[in-house]
This record gives sequence, C-alpha cells and structure tokens, in this order.
Amino acid sequence: MLGFLDELAWRGLLHQTTAETLPAYLAKPGRIAYAGFDPTADSLTVGNYVPMKLLAHWQRAGHRPVVLMGGGTGLIGDPSGKSAERQLMTPEVVAHNVSRQRAIFERVIDFSQQNTCAATVVDNGEWLRTLGYIDVLRDVGKHFSVNQMIMRDSVKSRLEEREQGISYTEFSYMILQAYDFLHLFRTMGCTVQLGGADQWGNIVSGIDLIRRMEQGEAYGITNPLVTKADGGKFGKSEKGSVWLTADRTSPFRFHQYWLNTADADVVRFLKWFTFLPQDRVAELERSAAERPQEREAQRVLANEMTEIFHGATERGNAEAAGRALYSGELAELDARTIAEIAEDLPCTVLEPGELGGEGILLADLLVRTTLAASKREARDFMQAGAVLVNGTKAAADARLTPRDLLHGSVALLRRGKKNWHVIRAAV
Repeated sequence: MLGFLDELAWRGLLHQTTAETLPAYLAKPGRIAYAGFDPTADSLTVGNYVPMKLLAHWQRAGHRPVVLMGGGTGLIGDPSGKSAERQLMTPEVVAHNVSRQRAIFERVIDFSQQNTCAATVVDNGEWLRTLGYIDVLRDVGKHFSVNQMIMRDSVKSRLEEREQGISYTEFSYMILQAYDFLHLFRTMGCTVQLGGADQWGNIVSGIDLIRRMEQGEAYGITNPLVTKADGGKFGKSEKGSVWLTADRTSPFRFHQYWLNTADADVVRFLKWFTFLPQDRVAELERSAAERPQEREAQRVLANEMTEIFHGATERGNAEAAGRALYSGELAELDARTIAEIAEDLPCTVLEPGELGGEGILLADLLVRTTLAASKREARDFMQAGAVLVNGTKAAADARLTPRDLLHGSVALLRRGKKNWHVIRAAV
C-alpha cells in the first residue's frame, strides 16, 4: 500500500508541502490532519470534494482526519479567490449549514468508532466565539506582520480594486484561520493542515503561529486547484453549480455531468476524484487513447462518482436513464426520471389545444424550437434520419400528437447527438 504522499503524487493531487522532513514524519501512523470547509450553503459542490478526498486518503494511509467546519470563520468569510465582500450570514444559518454538511462527509470518510483512525468533526465556532477581542490582539495579533498580510494574493488583489477594497473583517480572516490550526495543535495534537493551493498563505500563517507560540513543528500540504483543459469552470453546468446532494443536483444530472467529461480531462479526473487503483486507471487511460469513441473512461467516472454520493441504486437508475435517453427506450422511464431529464433541457410549452386533432407538423416545431433554421432545413434533417422524437427517428412528414407525450406531459426532441429540446403540454 502506498504512503499518503506517494498516493497523492501518482494521482496528481500533490501541489506543495512545507518541509522536507514531512515524509519521515508521516512514516509513523496515527498522525492527525485537518481540512477546513466553509458553511456558506447547506450542501457542498463538487469543487469542495478534493480536500474531502485528501482526508479520505489520509485516513486510508493510517492517519486520523479532522473535518473542521467553519461555524465561526463562516460568519466572516474567506477573501481568497473573491473579488467582492461576501454577505455575512446569521449564526442560525451557519449552524444549519454545518449540520447538513456533515452527512456529506460520511459518504467519503469513516467516522465509526470501530476504526482506529476514525474521523472527527469539529466546529471552530465553539472556540472562536469565546475569544476576547483584547486577547486576540495581545496574544495572536502581535505575531502577524501587516506588511506580509497585505502582500498575500487574496488581499493584494482586493486592495488594487479601489471601489471595492477589503474590509477589516475579511482582512482578519487569516488570523482566525491560523488560530484554528493553533487550537487544534493544542487540543488534539493536530500537526498537518490540508487544503487547496489558494490556501497556502493561510496554512503557512498557522504553521508560523504554532512555531512562535508553542515552539512546535507543524506541516502543510496543498493540492492543485481543479481546472479543465478547455479553460472552462470546473463544477459548473448549464444549470449552475453541481452539488453533492440530491436535493440540489439530482443523481441523473450528477451522473450526466461526469459522463460529459472531455477526453482531455477524463484520465486526470479518474485519478483525482475516484478511488480506483493505479492499474485500473492505467487500463482506462489506454481505452481512452485507443478507443475514445467508446467513452469507457467517462462511464466509469460517472458511475464511480454517482455511487460515492448517491449509492448503488441511484447510480443504476441514473445509468439506465442515460442509456434510455440515447437508445429510444424513453417510454420505459418513470415520470420522475423523465421530469429530471426535461428539467435540464431547453423547453417550449404548447398552449392547450395546440396538439388537438392531427397534432402539429414536426417541421414547424423544429423551427419554433430553433432546432432548425427553416422548414426546408427541418425536412432535410428528418429525411437524413437526424431527428428523433422520444428516441425514435421521425419521418419527413411526421406530426407531434398527444400520443407522443411521455406520461401525458412531455416529448423529447433530438437533432443529431447533442441538440435536445423539450416539448411540454400546458396543463
């Protein structure tokens, strides 16, 4: 079994470490590391998954992970990567979000007491709310140089925005995050902080504070920020952020997000996001290179990720729905799945009575939905077999009738492989 750093290295998840002595330090099992999570919502997005996965690898390597929920710092907000001041949340909202997020971590990290490396969840609100302002200035603040603080990228970029700037509240965030590390070092023997590359400055601040106040040695490990080969925003779909809970992003939509991973990204994402072993990833890498049209790597990625966060049953349902979407077996899907599919696609609503009698010429609908520029182009598409209604090829003179409505509500039009449109009958 590979050690923690070696595991991260082959997966491409190792960006920076703070000390050359770290490998020797990690040779002894039972070390304690933490990663922090910001409770700005009652769920987490796929962008939050990487530090969570680092904690899982940490645990599998024989060490103890600590999940730090920012119930205290979440009341302020981390300026890292932000171009404007964030709206402050109430304590009640933060507490609600913290409680909801814990269930997500349990999908990836083992909290059972039977595990000698059982994970722990802590909330920094428990200690930050009791800190006195004078105590912070006297005991902690004196160890921070304002000259160094304003040189941090997260602060510097905001200072350059004359109209926006940065408030003292957000400016103080790095002091509180450093204090978190100090507190966990004192109370739990936590000596390692994990985080994204954009957290490097905050991590180093905590290490320096521990050295100054406790004469102790602590370490930091960062992962690279997730990027896409085409420069697009990772974790975003046409519907917005991709979340890790079904109430925010349905299992079907979640599965489709990973299934649509570009060839240029899929091997890297298999390494980063799944727990597949090195030899299996190598097999999928060969498959992607030699037979990219089969998209085996994308299917495995989508299945693995959906099972992690939604379970085997929902993974199977999402996979079956995806197959039906392209095979023409849409009539076999239940109403909920059809609704989920339709929710992700552009939609045209037909007024009551429009489907009466002989229905509507499909050529007219293709123009109306912009799947074709003209009726002539629409007929050309249909004659070429490029237009499908609910997965079935449509003839050039085809009409859409009430019989075409799945579960009496929607019909799915498709032109080519990727151009979809929903026809919905008004109630």
